[in-house]
Amino acid sequence: MLTSQQDLFSLPKGIHYLNCATRAPFSKAVEQVGHEVLTKHANPFGLRPDDFFTGAIRVRTLFSELINNRNAGIVAHERIAVVPSVSYGMAVIARNLARKPGIQRGQRIVLLGDEFPSDVYAWDRVCTELGLSITTVSMPTDFPKGVKWNEQLLDAIGPDTALVVVPPVHWMYGICFDLEAVGQRARDVGAWFAIDGTQAIGALPFDLEKIQPDAVVCAGYKWLMGPYSLGLAYYGPAFDEGVPLEEGWMNRLDSNQFHRLMDYQPEYRPGAYRYNVGEHTHFLQMPMLETSLQQLVDWQPTRIQAYTKNLMADAWSALESLGCYVEPENGTLGRCHHLVGLWLPDHADPMIIQQALQAENVSVSARARVLRIAPHVYNTPDDVDALVRVLTKVL
Repeated sequence: MLTSQQDLFSLPKGIHYLNCATRAPFSKAVEQVGHEVLTKHANPFGLRPDDFFTGAIRVRTLFSELINNRNAGIVAHERIAVVPSVSYGMAVIARNLARKPGIQRGQRIVLLGDEFPSDVYAWDRVCTELGLSITTVSMPTDFPKGVKWNEQLLDAIGPDTALVVVPPVHWMYGICFDLEAVGQRARDVGAWFAIDGTQAIGALPFDLEKIQPDAVVCAGYKWLMGPYSLGLAYYGPAFDEGVPLEEGWMNRLDSNQFHRLMDYQPEYRPGAYRYNVGEHTHFLQMPMLETSLQQLVDWQPTRIQAYTKNLMADAWSALESLGCYVEPENGTLGRCHHLVGLWLPDHADPMIIQQALQAENVSVSARARVLRIAPHVYNTPDDVDALVRVLTKVL
C-alpha cells in the first residue's frame, strides 16, 4: 500500500489542495530539476547534436511504459509524439481523417456530452470539409449514471461512424468509460478510436494493448505532474503515412547529423515522429517531465487509485448525508478515485461553495453543477477533514 507522499512536495501547511485535475503541483524533485537545467543552459557550451533528441526519447519511453505501449514490430517510443497541447494532438487526427479508408460524406463523429472544448472544437472544420456530422451522447439525467451512459455510448457507434472520441474518465464528473468495450465496438464498425487521456493517465491504470486505440493524447501538466505546454500522444499504425501539422526539420531521417542538414531528406523518422511539434527538445521542460514520469512509474497508477480511494472513503458518506451525491463505484462503469464529481443539493450554488472553500484554503474546482474533487498522494486526512468541515458549515 502506498503511503502519503506529502513530504516529497512543497505545498505549504494549511493549504488543502484537492485540485490536481486543474493543475498538478511539482514535486520537490521536479522543482529541483527545473532549477538545475535552467542553470545548466545558462552556458550551452558543449551542447551536442544528440542532446536535441535523447531527452525526448527517454520521456517517450517512460510514457510508453505508463500506458503499456509494447508495440511489436517497431520501437515502442517511436509511436509517441511530443505535442504542446491536447488541441494540437487532436488536430493531427482531424488533419488525417480524410485519409481514413472508407471515409465518406454523411458519416458521424461520436463524442460525449459536456466534453472538454479541445475534444469538441477539433472537428468543426473537418466536418464541414468532409460532410460529416457530430453525434453527442449526453449524460443520463437519473442516478446512477455510469452504466446507462456507457450503454448509450456503445449504441451510438454504428456502421456510419467514422471516429469515436472518448476519455477514460469524464473531466467534470469522474465517471469512467469502458475503453476496451468502446475500442472493440469501434473496430467492429471500422471507426477510428481516439482517447483524451489527460484526466486519467498517470493516476488510473491504462492498458494500450487491451484497449487498442488509434490515438491517445495527453496533456502533461495534470496527472502526468509535469510542466505546462508539454504533452504526449500515441499514434497507431493508421497514422504511419499521415500528414503532420508542420514540417519540423528534426522529424526527418538523419536529422541528428547536423553537418548534413543541407542534404534535404524527404523521409520522416519512423512511426509517430513526424507529428512532433517543432523544437520538441524542450531543454527546460523535458527533464522536468522525465522526472515526474519516472516518479509515476515508481508509484504505479494502481497504487495511486488505492491510496485516493482509502483517503476519501469516509468523506463520501458524510457528504451524501448533507444532500450531495457521488456516482457509486462500479468498476469501469462507475466512478474513479482520483477525480470525483460531487453533485451539490439543488439549493447550493457551486461557485459560491467553491469560494467558501477557497476562503478556508481548500482548493477544488466548480464545474457546472458539481464540485470536482481531485486528490493525489500528497493529500492527507487533514485535507479531507477540511473539505468536509467547510461543506458541512455551508450546506
